[in-house]
Amino acid sequence: MSIDLETAAKVAKLARIKVEDDALPALAEEFNTILGFIEQLNEVDVDGVEPMTSVTPMRLKRREDVVTDGNMPEKILSNAPDAREGFFAVPKVVE
Repeated sequence: MSIDLETAAKVAKLARIKVEDDALPALAEEFNTILGFIEQLNEVDVDGVEPMTSVTPMRLKRREDVVTDGNMPEKILSNAPDAREGFFAVPKVVE
C-alpha cells in the first residue's frame, strides 16, 4: 500500500495537524516508511509464540476479589467541597 499526497493531506486534516503543501511529500514518505515496516512485521512467522506482557517472564500480581468495608458516606463526603443529601454536588454543565 502506498500513501499519496492527497491521502497524507487527509490524514493530517483528520489529525488536526497543519501541514504546508511543500511538506506533504515528506509526510507521505514518512507514512510509506511506517507502512513498509508494518508489512515487514506481517512477514514474521509467529505461530506458536505465546503473547507476552513483558520481555522477561513474569506473572502479573493478582489480588483476591473480596468485598471491602463500605457504608461510610459521611467519611467519604467529608472532603467534598459541596455535598448534598449524601451525594457529591457538582455544577450544572448541561442547560
